[in-house]
Amino acid sequence: MFPGTTADHTGPPSRRTGSSAVSAAPVSGLDGPESIPVRPLSFRELVDLPFAVIQADVRKLIVFVVAGLVLAEDLVIAITSGCSILTDGSDSGTAWSAILSTAVTAWLLRLFLRGVTVPIGVARARDSALTWRAALRAFGGKLGPLLLDRLLHTATSVVVPAAWILVALWELGSLLHNDALFSLAVIVGVVVALAAVPTASWLRARRMCVVPVLFAETTSYGGAVGRAKILAAGAEWRLAGLWLALRGLLLVVAVPLLGLPLFVSDFSGTHRWAVIVLSTASVLLIAAFAEVVDSATSVVVDIDRRCRREAWDVRIPRPAHRNTETVR
Repeated sequence: MFPGTTADHTGPPSRRTGSSAVSAAPVSGLDGPESIPVRPLSFRELVDLPFAVIQADVRKLIVFVVAGLVLAEDLVIAITSGCSILTDGSDSGTAWSAILSTAVTAWLLRLFLRGVTVPIGVARARDSALTWRAALRAFGGKLGPLLLDRLLHTATSVVVPAAWILVALWELGSLLHNDALFSLAVIVGVVVALAAVPTASWLRARRMCVVPVLFAETTSYGGAVGRAKILAAGAEWRLAGLWLALRGLLLVVAVPLLGLPLFVSDFSGTHRWAVIVLSTASVLLIAAFAEVVDSATSVVVDIDRRCRREAWDVRIPRPAHRNTETVR
């Protein structure tokens, strides 16, 4: 009989050999199929595997995204309509209310999607699955630390670029009185302003594993930040490159979505409320897509860094005599 057939793996071993019984069921982990490989990952895998995380639980994630989008868009329309009534239909008042309400609801939508996507991905990385109710309970249990993390994330997104831009403007203003140095000042100002991009990406890289650590371990927010920095140590610029690569992917997806209102307006006309609904819905959809991909990426990065820093992929046999399963 050919090797590898069923007969080669069935039936109990002989008692005279003294061998322990071997289960015919495949062992999970390195010896079995995994949606997320638990091992050090290449840069290409770090870019590709977040979509495998999404695909593994795509139905639950679609339900969360659609529910969040509908609720967020309803909130935007309600706020914009109320402000339009209060301002007697003013174009500027309606526009600003639509912009501000979209920004706030997009932030809340991203908070919600990160809070449910990360625990689903963390559970999948441990060869298990969460129901949508369990994902919501996990989100509710970590709402406080997660809210603090998102607030600090937003503050960093605003403060760091603003600081660099102020430095660039100061440099430009200090040389503005000298015509010979004006062109040099412009170049220096642009370079200094662009330095905000790698600075922000480096800061993102250091804290990329904070939320997965929050859901994977019993720790405080400060402890999760410390663990994330330890895991990211030595790979900050590699992870910063990953963050920038995902921003490029988001840009490719965002361009056609932002052009959707212009395409639809060719058929529906440029009615104000139709344009407002389509524009705000497009922005919310981009925010939802970006957050789900970012959350799945943080789970994959957490696996990679644990394997590289803590040998998480090394399996240790359990001490039981008849148990051949392995654990990390």
